[in-house]
Amino acid sequence: MTTTLVTGGAGFIGNCFIRLYLKKHPQDKVINLDALTYCGNLENLDDVKDNPNYTFVHGNICDGKLVRELVEQADTVVNFAAESHVDNSIKHPEIFVETNVQGTLNLLQACKELGIERYLQVSTDEVYGTLGKTGYFYETTPLAPNSPYSASKAGADMLVRAYHETYKLPTLNTRCSNNYGPYQYPEKLIPFFISQLLKGEKVPVYGDGLNVRDWLYVYDHCEAIDTVLHKGKIGEVYNIGGHNEKTNLEITHLILDAMGKDESSIKYVEDRLGHDRRYAISNDKITAELGWKPSITFEEGIKLTIDWYLNNQEWINSIENKKRGMEV
Repeated sequence: MTTTLVTGGAGFIGNCFIRLYLKKHPQDKVINLDALTYCGNLENLDDVKDNPNYTFVHGNICDGKLVRELVEQADTVVNFAAESHVDNSIKHPEIFVETNVQGTLNLLQACKELGIERYLQVSTDEVYGTLGKTGYFYETTPLAPNSPYSASKAGADMLVRAYHETYKLPTLNTRCSNNYGPYQYPEKLIPFFISQLLKGEKVPVYGDGLNVRDWLYVYDHCEAIDTVLHKGKIGEVYNIGGHNEKTNLEITHLILDAMGKDESSIKYVEDRLGHDRRYAISNDKITAELGWKPSITFEEGIKLTIDWYLNNQEWINSIENKKRGMEV
């Protein structure tokens, strides 16, 4: 029996990972540490809250004492906990450095002092910066972050590397492309646009809408993380992509079509500061070495995702009501 500490498990990717992990490894235990900031939602895990192998702890990875207490109970650690919204990082970069860098440092230090079998850092392709019209991000691509968010994630990645190189901590690092799927907080493109259209409002498209992203279905991502956690080579970085490059405008039109809307529902807005033009990620390494590849096509995944949000409008309403309550 293994006990895995999952940080940020009430967030979008974290809750999907916990659900998948408990199903795939029913003999193992999961401790979920989450600060329940605005984008953390325990209701996302209602279906596993009574599982005897699941424990929730309300707390922050910046709390070194609490982190140490929990790491002492665990065999492995998977760190999802992070501030992740680029627009928020432009307004308040200091919050991103505190959580994403200092919080990661707390985890690494506790893992070093107490001993851990494996520590997995969940990161992002945004640490690589931006691409031209051709080419891909590889694990060997130099880091060149362009936003305070991606810089804080790159800083955390470098700490993970340093703790492996200096202290021989058994670390693993994954960098993924844009995730989509159920339970994503409606500040990110797909759920936000669906929410706007449900309210009869227009959707804001940055600049010309031709920024390209590689889209990865969240449960495919979680399968990849589980694969790396159990089979990955210590000290290595693994890129995880969906091989689904789409412009923001293409995604917008897919959502408009699915909801019976047209071009008149789009409003073009001033481009985001430091907006990377294109991301595209290579899966060559994780496929060749560990045998993982995406199982859900984008056409399947986007339909599942849009249908989920349309069939769970009360979930969106609940999130927005909580947000309004926090703003009062």
